[in-house]
Amino acid sequence: MAIADPSNTEPTSGPSPAMKRGIPEGLWVRCPGCGESIYRKELEKNLSICPKCRYHNYVSAWERIAQLLDDGTFEAHDEHVLPSDPLKFSDKKSYADRLTAEQSRTGLTDAALCGTGMIRARRVAIAVTDSAFIMGSMGSVVGERLTRLIERATEHHLPLIIVSGSGGGARMHEGILSLMQMAKVSAALARYDASGGFFISVLTNPTMGGVAASFASLGDLVFAEPKALIGFAGPRTIKATIRIELPEGFQTSEFLLEHGYIDRIVERFRLKTEIAAAIDYCGKQ
Repeated sequence: MAIADPSNTEPTSGPSPAMKRGIPEGLWVRCPGCGESIYRKELEKNLSICPKCRYHNYVSAWERIAQLLDDGTFEAHDEHVLPSDPLKFSDKKSYADRLTAEQSRTGLTDAALCGTGMIRARRVAIAVTDSAFIMGSMGSVVGERLTRLIERATEHHLPLIIVSGSGGGARMHEGILSLMQMAKVSAALARYDASGGFFISVLTNPTMGGVAASFASLGDLVFAEPKALIGFAGPRTIKATIRIELPEGFQTSEFLLEHGYIDRIVERFRLKTEIAAAIDYCGKQ
């Protein structure tokens, strides 16, 4: 009888393991705060706040509107005011092409969504800037929409709410036309204040540059979400420029509350209630 050579024996693999079912992309989100993976539907149900570390994740302008306003009460204004390319600016792509791409990707016509609505049955004028649209930077259209909203709030004696999520500051693609918006919006706010208006500014992550240096810091009350980055130049830029070690937590909302720059840190799930209470107790109209 022939004896089989073990070295020539093919390894047996046994029954084929069942093919693993593929997990669709996008079901899980990694939290930037703690690094944990979170089920997307659970995160959305929790207003995009991490259930483990309470990190406040990005939400779009339309999501902000849905979270803050009573259902079905929002009426958008000045959506017909659209951006153009006055300087024919171009970097890796032309500004005109960038605008078209951003509008298609985000569903927004520019970085500011403005209108009127109700917060717990209190009529308000409200604007939200969205960092997804060219980092929420303030170009001429953002400045014009905000100015028109403030003037409408002045005319109709409405409390004014602006939620800032602008990491890009003034929009470099429009040069001086963008920088002029800081003064234009601030002047409209001065007229609104003189008429007795009540302005609540809500700072979210990030609120930087010309936005932080103008209207975002001019609220009668300034609220901020936890751990939001707020300032003019970013901490890395400042450190590289002045070459000194910055304080721990520099430019976070917690640091700024301690130093008197903001009035209160408010978690997202309480923001609607806090705004309504502030209007009742502090409204100047």
